[in-house]
Amino acid sequence: MSGGPIVQHAFTFSIAGLSLTGFGLAMMAAFGVAHWVSQQVLAQRGDDPEIMNDVTFAALVGTIIGAKVYFAILQRDVTALWGRAGFVFWGGFIGSVVLCWAVVRFRKANFRRIADGTAVGIAAGYAIGRTGCWAVGDDYGRVWASRFAVAFPEGAPPSTVANMNTYYRAALGDLPLDGVVGVYPTQLLEVLLGLVMFVVLWRLRLHHHRAGWLFGMYCVLAGAERFIVEFFRAKSDMIGPLTSAQLVALGVAAAGIVLVTTGRADDSLSAVRSGR
Repeated sequence: MSGGPIVQHAFTFSIAGLSLTGFGLAMMAAFGVAHWVSQQVLAQRGDDPEIMNDVTFAALVGTIIGAKVYFAILQRDVTALWGRAGFVFWGGFIGSVVLCWAVVRFRKANFRRIADGTAVGIAAGYAIGRTGCWAVGDDYGRVWASRFAVAFPEGAPPSTVANMNTYYRAALGDLPLDGVVGVYPTQLLEVLLGLVMFVVLWRLRLHHHRAGWLFGMYCVLAGAERFIVEFFRAKSDMIGPLTSAQLVALGVAAAGIVLVTTGRADDSLSAVRSGR
């Protein structure tokens, strides 16, 4: 590794005696931006943007519950429900969709139309949220012998030889166990791909499509993004040749294809685009 890896130290912020991590700050920003963007898109598409007050709260609660349950299942340890770790994206996504569906149904609104309105916001929030993973050294990639590799000495967990061998089957041989090694900065790749998803979905937000089409497009893009990134991630939860996250990604992408290809054309959206 010419020159050694880039070293990224964990980012923490303290105000009035309250200590916040870069992950916590990124999550707050992610939900705030997702809420605002979704309101703008809903308004442009002729839907009530104020419903996002309830939807965002439901998404926040559903994300926390779903992520923790998913993590506990992966760890096969019920005590993982109460730990600080374990905010797994796919679990949070599934949990938020379920709870948001219940809230939208309670409000007697069209879930597919509301989901379409939130698709762009979710992509924006995802890109911002992944900066939090970078800030605390979480969800990094496999060992990488490159000048562009990044080492996380205070990561979650630190990218030491011992951790890479123990948790990620790296087999780094006789290197010192407490040595910090460089890895793929997959968090930054996910930030980039999240921004690409946002731009694509933003350009498609007023397309004359079926109700649920735009959310389906998000599912297809998000599934493809995660499936690709997992090939570079440091993972141990293999199921055959794939990781558990890749299997979920395939399922989400398949659900997205169903949403894209089914349903009737949404004439009310066509009216919005034509100015009627």
